[in-house]
Amino acid sequence: MSLYSKAMAGDNSEQVNRLRRNVTLALREDVTPRQRECMLLYYGKGLNMREIGEIMGINKSTVSRIIKRGERRLRRCLRYGADQLLAPRDPG
Repeated sequence: MSLYSKAMAGDNSEQVNRLRRNVTLALREDVTPRQRECMLLYYGKGLNMREIGEIMGINKSTVSRIIKRGERRLRRCLRYGADQLLAPRDPG
């Protein structure tokens, strides 16, 4: 078992960095501004749904639905090839 653990514990920093980059791009491009704001307050700032609701002037159950929808969008984007979906766009 320890041999398996050592073999599987290789450096995965490249994959982690790619995932971070894809999540950042997906947050910027695939979720709505309202979903992004709720998710950043919830996950980034550590606020609870009641606090977010007070800040945004909405019910905490609405905050919960917004976050769940944003999570589903992120999951779908990352699952179905975020590298292709979120490729840098040609400005010209």
